[in-house]
Amino acid sequence: MTADDALGRLDDDDYPAYTMGRAADMIGTTPGFLRALGEARLITPLRSGGGHRRYSRYQLRIAARARELVDQGTPIEAACRIIILEDQLEEAQRLNAEYRRAAAGGQPPAGD
Repeated sequence: MTADDALGRLDDDDYPAYTMGRAADMIGTTPGFLRALGEARLITPLRSGGGHRRYSRYQLRIAARARELVDQGTPIEAACRIIILEDQLEEAQRLNAEYRRAAAGGQPPAGD
């Protein structure tokens, strides 16, 4: 790996750069909370060669949203479901906007 490759990963939201302890500190929670999100299958951390969990910035944003909901009194299972539904809605809205742009331009949407 070159220095340029390593620096490029700093901008990658999906690069698993954070250990469980660091990730928990960053979002103000406990490692147990992150494990619970994994058990609920909201986030699936990658594993290092030694088997340690590693989290990406994207996963930390999801975990922070879950923590926000749990702090408001939402059970963790419900918080996970809410986040999944929010993500699905966002994707559906993105696709809808793409289809509308394509229809306005007389072109098929990307991916078709």
